[in-house]
Amino acid sequence: MQVIILGSGSKGNSTLLITDSKKILIDVGFSYSKTKMILEKYDIDINDIDFILLTHNHSDHIAGLASLTKKTKKFVYVPVKMVKVVNKLVDMDYIMPVTKDDIDIDDLHIKFIHTSHDAESPVGFIFEDTKSLVYITDTGYLSQKNLSYMHNKTMYIMESNHDPEMLMNGSYPYLTKIRIIGDQGHLSNEMAGKYLSELIGDNTKEIILIHLSEHNNLEELALSTVRTLIDNRVPVIAARQEEDMKISI
Repeated sequence: MQVIILGSGSKGNSTLLITDSKKILIDVGFSYSKTKMILEKYDIDINDIDFILLTHNHSDHIAGLASLTKKTKKFVYVPVKMVKVVNKLVDMDYIMPVTKDDIDIDDLHIKFIHTSHDAESPVGFIFEDTKSLVYITDTGYLSQKNLSYMHNKTMYIMESNHDPEMLMNGSYPYLTKIRIIGDQGHLSNEMAGKYLSELIGDNTKEIILIHLSEHNNLEELALSTVRTLIDNRVPVIAARQEEDMKISI
């Protein structure tokens, strides 16, 4: 597996997963032209994407969806409950409603993990072929049931959105702070680290922290918090808003 993170943060999120047989775009938070430009840096034609997955319908995850699907005619796989909101941007001919939590596409198994966020039917994903990847963003917590599916995967890409002290002492309105820190908000650095400490195992090769808040977090703080909580057992890096990166496992 290879992962290209086009950028991650409050202003836009998008990741390309390259498996043995597929190229899957997870979220389309950037314009068609920016998405195309970044992929071309890695010698990937935007038309070579096989299909699109969405975590949820907030603008920093779907801002470029309408344009990309219109120009490339790629299918978007979404949970049934997300279909209505996605159909506002994408013609129904290109929406593939997912009626169950596990699907197989060629040799790739995808499990949809239902997350907790103030959006329509938000999800994360577990991808498995010869390697395995957990992709979780924009959630206030993870249930024990969902955690049970995530143990000992090859790579974890997980939200580490905020430091609670920075958030509560910052300039955001009080109700916004409560939303972010609540069960339908975002994972803090400490929550991400605690979950990861339970999940990583002998097969785990890499952790990537995503969706770091521009105002309520620091990259160094997110990294140090998570590294401490996992006892430095696995390499941890952080994705950035304005920089793309490629990781192979």
